[in-house]
Amino acid sequence: MDSRVIPMRGSFKYLGSIIQGDREIDEYVTHHIGVGWIKWRLAFGVLCDKKVPPKLKGKFYRMVVRPTMLYGAEYWPVKIAHVQKMKVAEMRMLRWMCGHTRLNRIRNAIIRDKVSVSPIEDKMREARLRWFGHVRRKSTNAPVRSCE
Repeated sequence: MDSRVIPMRGSFKYLGSIIQGDREIDEYVTHHIGVGWIKWRLAFGVLCDKKVPPKLKGKFYRMVVRPTMLYGAEYWPVKIAHVQKMKVAEMRMLRWMCGHTRLNRIRNAIIRDKVSVSPIEDKMREARLRWFGHVRRKSTNAPVRSCE
């Protein structure tokens, strides 16, 4: 642009999505995990209150935090590493909600049962299958919106 040099970037944010030059979604998944942590911190008073029953904490987590982490996950080309990052973040949140650390050596399944939260990878798969069902049912002669 005239005499200004525009530096080359590996990624940029566009309409809330992080687009990487190498066509990966690593930064996008990391961004969604960060957004989940922001929501979690906003609800910290409820989620870490010892007076609130664990089942209610789990319900609150399922209604507020998890949807922000999984927003748009239907069309993510996820890899095992992405799912693992999401699982680690979720378990850190759930352990903190229950007042445990990894040093307590309590199994993930026990913590999940305590707060009635199913694994995030199952929810990711569920969302993708739901989206696939919509795409599969769409007829070939369905009207398509054009940008004209």
